[in-house]
Amino acid sequence: MYLFMVLSLQTLWVTISIAMQHGHYDVCKTLTKSDEGIVWEYMACQPESIDMTQYMNVKLDPPDSTCGDPPETFCAMGNPYMCNNECDANTQELAHPLRLMFDFEGRNPSTFWQSITWKHYPKPLQVNITLSWNKTIELTNNIAITFESGRPEKMVLEKSLDYGRTWQPYQFYAADCLDAFRMEPKSVKDLTHSTVLDIICTEEYSTGYAAHAKTLSFEIKDRFAIFAGPRLHNMASLYSQLDTTKNLRDFFTVTDLRIRLLEPATGATFVDERNLERYFYAISDIKIHGRCKCNLHANSCTYTNNRLACDCEHNTTGQDCDRCKKNYQGQAWSPGSYLTIPKGTANICASSIPSTVQDKKKKQSITTAPPNFDRIKTNSSFLDVANRKQVFPKLALSTVSPAQVSSHKRDCYCHGHSNRCTYIEVVDIVVCVSCRHNTRGQQCEKCKKGFHRNGSAKLDDVNVCIGFDVPKLLVDINCNCTCGLALHFLIGSDNGLLLMDGWKIE
Repeated sequence: MYLFMVLSLQTLWVTISIAMQHGHYDVCKTLTKSDEGIVWEYMACQPESIDMTQYMNVKLDPPDSTCGDPPETFCAMGNPYMCNNECDANTQELAHPLRLMFDFEGRNPSTFWQSITWKHYPKPLQVNITLSWNKTIELTNNIAITFESGRPEKMVLEKSLDYGRTWQPYQFYAADCLDAFRMEPKSVKDLTHSTVLDIICTEEYSTGYAAHAKTLSFEIKDRFAIFAGPRLHNMASLYSQLDTTKNLRDFFTVTDLRIRLLEPATGATFVDERNLERYFYAISDIKIHGRCKCNLHANSCTYTNNRLACDCEHNTTGQDCDRCKKNYQGQAWSPGSYLTIPKGTANICASSIPSTVQDKKKKQSITTAPPNFDRIKTNSSFLDVANRKQVFPKLALSTVSPAQVSSHKRDCYCHGHSNRCTYIEVVDIVVCVSCRHNTRGQQCEKCKKGFHRNGSAKLDDVNVCIGFDVPKLLVDINCNCTCGLALHFLIGSDNGLLLMDGWKIE
């Protein structure tokens, strides 16, 4: 009995440890007890991973690439010399429309989309299949494409991050990478921490005409395994890398995918011009798992009116929770962070309404926080990661004194360079007044003209903005710098240039 209890407790502890290490991020906020009473604690959160094929639009290019209109014959899959099979779009049993790539059939799909045959050889038989979500999504598992025909000799998988306006290759597939794309063949297993973002050409999926060789993959999990280990046990390492490695999270983020079928399977032989009904594309299943991208500000996503949108928390709004709600623009919007494991950092949008404002409708002073303002214990960061240009009309202003904002410091957050704010009712924002230490801006987050950001100082340091120490030749340069922009000078160089983060000013 004792041994059973010990083993049970040990199993429970291992389960809890794994869950904490993985950091599922499925809770956006929780009530917790503090010195101020029961308050909200906010955490980074994201929706669960689901089958994304049920929420996408599919487009075929050319649009008349599906077989059956007019009816045509093709050769059997198992025996390419039996060419008495028929595709007819007007007969349900003989039709092979696009939707049959995504119908649920279990482990052994039997319905499939099929293209026209290569009857116009030697003109290339090329077909684009575009999958669009009208929403940014994050891929969480391998993309698997199951072919009912032989797998293509040449294919490219492409991605878009701007709703199909521009495209970038994701991976190349060929029976001969050097011949098809002038690329050395590689496997995802050849990738390392430093090459995980490389675009490769693989020959693993473009050979074999047998019935058992049908699936073609884009390996998401193998790339995750570079950071999380072969069995993805160290998810904490992966989440840390997603937060800190430039462009890594974007690599797994898409709005659209495009499958470019460039050459059908020929069975490792030359094209038989006497029997072109043997050559076509047929896809029985496409699996794509992912989640709505909500910038770690939502744990669910809603599909309404043929549109996906995040159910935003943390006082954020937008299809991707990519901006602050009205009345919560007291600091610049920021995405959540996976760190620290397992709760992450919420980076909530703080209230922009002062604790005491003049209510014109009621003609009385409001001395408590606004109704929609949560008094919370937050783990959000006040680091400014985005500068927004604000145009302030010369309209009704109300000055907020230090006494009036003492109970809610987020209402008047000036990085320690001022303790006075002005509330601009028309645009619903709070602006710091009389910024000191050579700073300026809505939150004293920028440097005055003639001063630049001290790269070694934090935003709340009194020496965050320092004067230019440059030759007289450069003194008259009109440099309007913002915090976070480091300046580097080449004093006494041959050409006497000023370098500014890669920009060169004569």
